[in-house]
Amino acid sequence: MKILVGLGNPGASYANTPHSVGFETVDAIAAAIGATWEEKRAFKCLLARGTFAAVPVLLVKPQTFMNLSGESVAPVVKYHNATAADLLVVQDDIDLPLGRLRIRTGGSCGGHNGIRNIIERLGTPAFTRLKLGVGKDRGNVIGHVLGKFDPASRAVMDEEVAAAAKAAADIVRLGADKAMNAWNGWQPAAGSAAKA
Repeated sequence: MKILVGLGNPGASYANTPHSVGFETVDAIAAAIGATWEEKRAFKCLLARGTFAAVPVLLVKPQTFMNLSGESVAPVVKYHNATAADLLVVQDDIDLPLGRLRIRTGGSCGGHNGIRNIIERLGTPAFTRLKLGVGKDRGNVIGHVLGKFDPASRAVMDEEVAAAAKAAADIVRLGADKAMNAWNGWQPAAGSAAKA
């Protein structure tokens, strides 16, 4: 079994923002496999079960707000007798341009507070991350990741989320290393909207 976690912030006010594209990706996966979200208060998350890329999966959307994502993820992993190797976390990445994907296993949090908290609570960084590029406003990072997408950026992100769902399937089916070769150079058909 694999555990696929999409990071984001709960609530309608945070929808359509760069910081919640992890939620969008696991929502797309849930829709594709016919999985239904259920509230799991003990784990502080929404959880869905299904079969994805011929593998049983748990889909998780922490409801703790981004900076405390590990408070949801670590108990889910422990309860299901899983390990960090069974975990795939889908996140936004301001250091990647809008319209880029990157798969990485292990390493630091890269300044991402949700990933930092997951590493702290799991006690290891040895899990796979699927990063969706959202670009950066160097003068106002917080305003950027919590601001709404404009129509042009939204169009690119729609392509990026759809691609991320396919990349997640390859990670589950083939492993992170092979998926990296296929997806780390991906670009949207509309061309990179270089600035998010």
